[in-house]
Amino acid sequence: MSSEPDDPEVTARMRSAHAVACGFVGAAPDAQPSGGEGQEAWGWRGRTLGRPVTSPYGPGWLRVVHSPWDKATGKLWTGPEAAERLVPRQVPRPRLRLVRQWTEGGDAYKAELYDRAVGETVSPTPVLVTAKPPLTAAWWNDLRTALVHLSTVHTDRPAVRQAYLDRAMPKYLAFLGGPVPTTPPSWSTAHGDLHWANLVGPELGILDWEGWGTAPAGYDAALLHAYSLGMPERAERVRQELSPLLDSEDGRFAELVVITELLQSAERGDNVELVPALRQRAKEVWHRTAADGVEVLLREYD
Repeated sequence: MSSEPDDPEVTARMRSAHAVACGFVGAAPDAQPSGGEGQEAWGWRGRTLGRPVTSPYGPGWLRVVHSPWDKATGKLWTGPEAAERLVPRQVPRPRLRLVRQWTEGGDAYKAELYDRAVGETVSPTPVLVTAKPPLTAAWWNDLRTALVHLSTVHTDRPAVRQAYLDRAMPKYLAFLGGPVPTTPPSWSTAHGDLHWANLVGPELGILDWEGWGTAPAGYDAALLHAYSLGMPERAERVRQELSPLLDSEDGRFAELVVITELLQSAERGDNVELVPALRQRAKEVWHRTAADGVEVLLREYD
């Protein structure tokens, strides 16, 4: 979840599009708190706008996506519909009820009407900002189960591409001081954006399915861990709860992948505060990987 766009024209345009979308899907916006837009959820640079609504299906959430009309294709544009068709219901998420698309001049819009999630997002931002989110043992168990079910979904949608790994990992992990492997031990299907603002509690729900697809195995767990590094105690909890996914060759490689991505996005000004912790974690993972390699060689020698 991002803040309201700095450009007032973008803000006005997206709010207007949301009003149009309400008409298309037969929904009415829920009343706002007095004097503000406190129930709005903005995407990166105003690309999306979501708000609670009352719909023909009951309490809902209406999300509007914007794109230049000639780019309104591809995995980000079609991800939620594909997830509704292909991802099993054992992966808890709000049901997608209706999708409507339209164009205005050079702009394309898509309205997505969801059932409203039960509970609240764990954090208002992707980076964890709450020291003690109320996450129970059952919540963590449900998350582990959901990631296992998701990992087996067959799809040709890419969340991470090998060409990106070949190009970016040597560049952004050069400070490790050695040749960085860029080929994952294995691939599986991932949500692709599993951060704290896309997770609901106290009953687990996983939001925002536009970018799901194939990624290095362990990618979702590694991403959630990386977004927790600003709070070491919470990062340790993630490592404990998701150790089956992180404490392995797959998991360590996935951590290097997501650290690469977040270091690159920090160059654009995103989550700059995480950079020192990301670099330190990369060194820890790198040293552990090297130690494991030595152990393998010793076993082979014996």
